[in-house]
Amino acid sequence: MGTSDNNFLQVVFKNFDVLALPLVTLVYPLYASIKAIETRSSTDDQQWLTYWVLYSMITLFELTFAKVLELLAIWPYAKLILSCWLVLPHFNGAAVVYRNYIRPFYMNPQIPIPQAPQIWYVPRKKNIFSKPDDVLSAAERYMEEHGTEAFERLISKNDREARARRNGNYMIFDDDYIY
Repeated sequence: MGTSDNNFLQVVFKNFDVLALPLVTLVYPLYASIKAIETRSSTDDQQWLTYWVLYSMITLFELTFAKVLELLAIWPYAKLILSCWLVLPHFNGAAVVYRNYIRPFYMNPQIPIPQAPQIWYVPRKKNIFSKPDDVLSAAERYMEEHGTEAFERLISKNDREARARRNGNYMIFDDDYIY
């Protein structure tokens, strides 16, 4: 074995995560997913559908926290170990996650699902040459038309309604109206 062989092995070992991760997270799951499509078993379909959902969640996590994960030298190895656990048939980690976490959550209708935040302003753009129609410009227009006191009342009313919704009290008292 020459020095070039040693250098090659050193490069492979130093970059093992970079080489193995695509094989474990993409190549094998793609192959197994195609194979699962061609069988009549729903067990392997569940395994691979769950895997792809979890893979998407991991990818979103990585995209969201990319700057923090760059600082953690162990992250690529942790991801490789997690991916192996999710993918390898010996462990069937994706099926375990589905059976123990996703299915009970999905099948239990008593677990409250958080409501989407209420959007009270939707920007409208007439054309590309007009002034940007963002929340600040809308607030400025509202204050020009109704005055700053009306804007302050609108904000305090919105705050009272939000607090009442959080507390489960839907009777909102305003200066003149009961909602």
